[in-house]
Amino acid sequence: MTTYNPPLKDIQFTLNEVANYPAIAALPGYEDATPDLIEAVLEEGGKFASRVLAPLNQIGDHEGAKWHDGEVTTPPGFKEAYRQFSENGWNGVGCETEFGGQGLPKLIGAVLQEMWKTANMGFSLGPLLTTGAVEALMLSGTEDLKHKYLPNMVSGKWTGTMNLTEPQAGSDLGLIRTKAVPQADGSYKISGQKIFITYGEHDLAENIIHLVLARTPTAPEGTRGISMFIVPKFLVNDDGSLGERNDVRCVSIEHKLGIHASPTCVLAYGDNGGATGYLVGQENRGLEYMFIMMNGARFAVGLEGISMAEGAYQKALAYAKERVQGRDIAGGKASVAIIKHPDVRRMLMLMKSQIEAMRSLAYYAGASLDLALKHPDEAERKKHQAFVDLMIPVVKGWSTETGIQLASLGVQIHGGMGYIEETGAAQYWRDSRIATIYEGTTGIQANDLLFRKIIRENGSTLRTVIGEMHHTISELSQQPGPDFAVIREALDRGVQAIMKAGAFFASTIMKDIKAVAAGAEPFLELMGIVAGGWQLARGAMAAQAKINAGETDAFYKAKIATTRFYADHVLSRADGLAYTVTNGAAGTLALADDDF
Repeated sequence: MTTYNPPLKDIQFTLNEVANYPAIAALPGYEDATPDLIEAVLEEGGKFASRVLAPLNQIGDHEGAKWHDGEVTTPPGFKEAYRQFSENGWNGVGCETEFGGQGLPKLIGAVLQEMWKTANMGFSLGPLLTTGAVEALMLSGTEDLKHKYLPNMVSGKWTGTMNLTEPQAGSDLGLIRTKAVPQADGSYKISGQKIFITYGEHDLAENIIHLVLARTPTAPEGTRGISMFIVPKFLVNDDGSLGERNDVRCVSIEHKLGIHASPTCVLAYGDNGGATGYLVGQENRGLEYMFIMMNGARFAVGLEGISMAEGAYQKALAYAKERVQGRDIAGGKASVAIIKHPDVRRMLMLMKSQIEAMRSLAYYAGASLDLALKHPDEAERKKHQAFVDLMIPVVKGWSTETGIQLASLGVQIHGGMGYIEETGAAQYWRDSRIATIYEGTTGIQANDLLFRKIIRENGSTLRTVIGEMHHTISELSQQPGPDFAVIREALDRGVQAIMKAGAFFASTIMKDIKAVAAGAEPFLELMGIVAGGWQLARGAMAAQAKINAGETDAFYKAKIATTRFYADHVLSRADGLAYTVTNGAAGTLALADDDF
């Protein structure tokens, strides 16, 4: 049985050589977050992941969260781990120092999240939602709300949630019915039901701060009439102490395919007269504020795809090295470890190369998020924000879909033992399956990418990114050896595929919007594959530079070989996806509903 070993060498390489962390450390406010300090932080974060969280992963999966009479108990060991997590300051890594956070770059928070998610996804979801709630309050809350709630949320003493979905609404938030009736003291009485609320009830912290979408009596219909409210589990007195229990109850938790340790709650508001809530920001702007949380959450969910794939890969690699079965196909009488078999090696490399591609793209996007927030030049901030907006649906949608595929490959490498729960291989697949649904399904991400991020701005940011890809292609032509020639040609074909798909969208959008929509999801996959290959290529050139400077560590040679494999086995799919984008609508839209 293997445990999680944080891939710190690849993480550090990607952070510094692909995401250019030294440039992030030079931004205003991040001067103290030197590369040396961050190396130590990541090492300690990795130790917490491997020594504290990973040993609880299968325990959490087996025991699960338990509901009884409105109360939820987390699995054995989780309370102690959460206490240690909070006391060590991990909850506030990326939060503002004004409220007790450590003020580290968003990129570093993402790297730490990746390790914690790989070690124990069920545990990681609680702090993830708290971080999102903190960010929403930081950007939208009044000073009174911030000072009343943020210090304890940043410290981890209290946790946070976001409450969007209702039984009749699903992803269509315009159908929300939860009511918020104003009171004479400025508060609101909240009544309604919310479903799928992650860590909506638990025993890890003394209070839970719910951010709830609801409608006031005068709100217009649809998404324009949604407001956001703070609804604490326990009311908070003016002196910061906890008051009486609010009128919000967990009526059940879901029985799920995976992430058994994470309680997914049905919350009832107002069964006894109405829960007390407080307006965040302005009325009818709640969806706008919630998207502050949601965009960060979408990026974080993209990391879950990477994390589950990494955990599955580590377990599959260890098994492939240990499991002796079959003879070497090239000859020999003795049985060999299955890692010697070409097809097993192919599957392992499919896992390794795509994990490194996803990680590279996610870290590169995370760096742009910090640059969008902190760069002293406004034009640079806008440029990086546009890149982040373009790439968040790609990081979320492509990484989570790929994570499922790679977790499934991990089961396949184990053979029959992968289907046996005791090996732990199946848990990664089960836990990964929710990530393509969280915070908007892959289809929603694809429509967001295509219609809101590309077509709405006439492709301007996409053209900028394509220009940067062409610059990388030009740099690849200066690199030595056949591997770089193959990488350059594959990336060039990938960029051409994106341009072909973009031309189809531009020529078709005014004539047949359904045909355009039918190509959205394969286009998202195309963007992910090519953008991931772009970042791998940049990493391969950085590795070659290390070799040229005299580095003899085999890690750098492996980086180039892994990128070559990706070019041959993954980037090669780009032409087929472009064909599907431009021709796939005919089959998709041809049948009547009754013909299915």
